[in-house]
Amino acid sequence: MMWQPSLLLLLLLLRRGAQGKPSPDAGPHGQGRVHHAAPLSEATHDDAHGNFQYDHEAFLGREVAKEFDQLTPEESQARLGRIVDRMDRAGDGDGWVSLAELRAWIAHTQQRHIRDSVSAAWNTYDTDRDGRVGWEELRNATYGHYEPGEEFHDVEDAETYKKMLARDERRFRVADQDGDSMATREELTAFLHPEEFPHMRDIVIAETLEDLDKNKDGYVQVDEYIADLYSAEPGEEEPAWVQTEREQFRDFRDLNKDGKLDGSEVGHWVLPPAQDQPLVEANHLLHESDTDKDGRLSKAEILDNWNMFVGSQATNYGEDLTRHHDEL
Repeated sequence: MMWQPSLLLLLLLLRRGAQGKPSPDAGPHGQGRVHHAAPLSEATHDDAHGNFQYDHEAFLGREVAKEFDQLTPEESQARLGRIVDRMDRAGDGDGWVSLAELRAWIAHTQQRHIRDSVSAAWNTYDTDRDGRVGWEELRNATYGHYEPGEEFHDVEDAETYKKMLARDERRFRVADQDGDSMATREELTAFLHPEEFPHMRDIVIAETLEDLDKNKDGYVQVDEYIADLYSAEPGEEEPAWVQTEREQFRDFRDLNKDGKLDGSEVGHWVLPPAQDQPLVEANHLLHESDTDKDGRLSKAEILDNWNMFVGSQATNYGEDLTRHHDEL
């Protein structure tokens, strides 16, 4: 589930004619605030029966895995060979694929849909077509151009818009790791999808605290937590699920049992610790392919075990037969 979009991005959608501003907490009972890493594949991890669909989707991404299933074995192996070269070049270029390089590749492929969405919006922001997006370009493309000191003089609730602008600028400065006020594609991706980047963790926590901490004491009290999930109508009885959320707050959110959530506890809630899935899969692929057991993979070792990494017309047909046999 994705993190709350940048307020700047929401404004852009509004200016393009969206019917109304999306709720900052899409999803049941405010669960839109919580980011859970998506599985590498929905397929069953069933190597023992010769079904490598999970591995294919983990290594290639789901859409690219489908493309490989339409290739001949020879075409599939040739493309895999080029991927091996890319993995090594992206790392230390020593002619071997290390565990770290394999993990980085899997993580990269799993974020392809995010990068594609940023690429689709790139020209909206990169107005001078120099291959980077400056803060002023981003601000003007979304909020419109204002002379200094005249920001939002022509709109109602100007103070709210000024706060939104300041919040987006702060997020941009954190995403802009080299501090040159110009965002690369990677930095813009971090701005738009901060939940995917470890260096953006603190800004995600800060924004959540600001949203929920209505009394500005630096903490999230239980009533503030509930108010983010539920607003009672006059005379309405509190639903049972709200009481369940109060218990969740007490038993699982409030880790130090002081009756409130600090920044660390908010982080544990909205960005919960998760297993490093790309690392687990990288370890699996290395273990199954490292025939000389030197802790790294040669190009030959990967190609010798190519059908675990990628599919083809032949492997796709074989997996279809296996599934048909199991159904019988």
